[in-house]
Amino acid sequence: MQYQRVAITEKAAEIVKQLKEKHGELIFHQSGGCCDGSAPMIFEAEDMYLDDSDFLLGQLEGVNYYMNQDQFDYWKYTHLTVDITEGRGSSFSLEIPLGLRFIIHSRVLTEEENAELNK
Repeated sequence: MQYQRVAITEKAAEIVKQLKEKHGELIFHQSGGCCDGSAPMIFEAEDMYLDDSDFLLGQLEGVNYYMNQDQFDYWKYTHLTVDITEGRGSSFSLEIPLGLRFIIHSRVLTEEENAELNK
């Protein structure tokens, strides 16, 4: 069975689709504590600089989801689900002007997931 580290709710997926239509190619990056804490943020792909310290967790609605390696060391035993909620966050993420912000729901990986994902 193929396990995934990250998933998305239907409501959040709809917002991602809207943002892709408006902005084109996007990228998710989970911050490391600045602005909205450890929040998922979405940017136009060319606006986000990635380097060797950024870890690809997966893809949501065709959008790559990254986290810095330092953050990943804390989150690697956790499954993340991206959701959306009303309210303005304090980041530069593209959903903010809509009066929305992405949030994370997390749970500890099962033993099977951990064995597969953290080999």
